[in-house]
Amino acid sequence: MGGGRDVSTSLDGLRDKNVMQLKKLNTALFPVRYNDKYYADALASGDFSKLAYYSDICVGSIACRLEKKESGAVRVYIMTLGVLAPYRGLGIGTRLLNHVLDLCLNQNIQEVYLHVQTNNDDAINFYNKFGFEITETVKNYYTNIDPPDCYVLTKFITPSQVKKVTVQS
Repeated sequence: MGGGRDVSTSLDGLRDKNVMQLKKLNTALFPVRYNDKYYADALASGDFSKLAYYSDICVGSIACRLEKKESGAVRVYIMTLGVLAPYRGLGIGTRLLNHVLDLCLNQNIQEVYLHVQTNNDDAINFYNKFGFEITETVKNYYTNIDPPDCYVLTKFITPSQVKKVTVQS
């Protein structure tokens, strides 16, 4: 076999048949347990929730929820994005996030946001590279984990970015 990064990575849609993979990943990746509504929202988001495979092994995921704002516009909430530790640094998280950002561009969705624990510098730096900014601090957002506070990170996608991508279609 080839060495290093020659191993293929692929993304697969989240379905009833593979939602257990997401549950197993979340147990390994996150200090919180997710309820049935989380998984229902992830399934309902369609192409916005994906599993990532490295050489046919499920190693990461992104799970989103589509939300309708009072104005009628849709925004995307990234509920979770994670990659198992041995597979970090291979571009898998970047590929998952770029997938969702590309969907937003193509569907004229102009806002994406998420919550990050205030001490999770790696995640904050990761999202900053993609143009996310801290827009709010929420005290006592988490229960049973320390620190309990989180930042809301938001990325606003401008119409000029939308035009740039739709030209390619």
